[in-house]
Amino acid sequence: MVDIAAGSRHADNLDHPLAPFLYTVSLLHCLPVGRVDGGAGLGMMWGRERALDLLRQAGFTQVEVQTMSHDPFNDHYLCRKGSNRP
Repeated sequence: MVDIAAGSRHADNLDHPLAPFLYTVSLLHCLPVGRVDGGAGLGMMWGRERALDLLRQAGFTQVEVQTMSHDPFNDHYLCRKGSNRP
């Protein structure tokens, strides 16, 4: 999974250089679109902590969050469910 590199609390994103733009897009586009058909309407700035919580609720037992030098804008999640067997 790839998601915006941000915290789940507004205060955690005060120094994020794109925070005003990202919150605007989140509020005016992503949140309403996410409400279609009864969706949670999380928007785009739900943050790493909320993502980890939702992944656990979905049954993922192993989650690694990686940042990549070529993509400072996003967090990259490697999610596994169950055992490590192939």
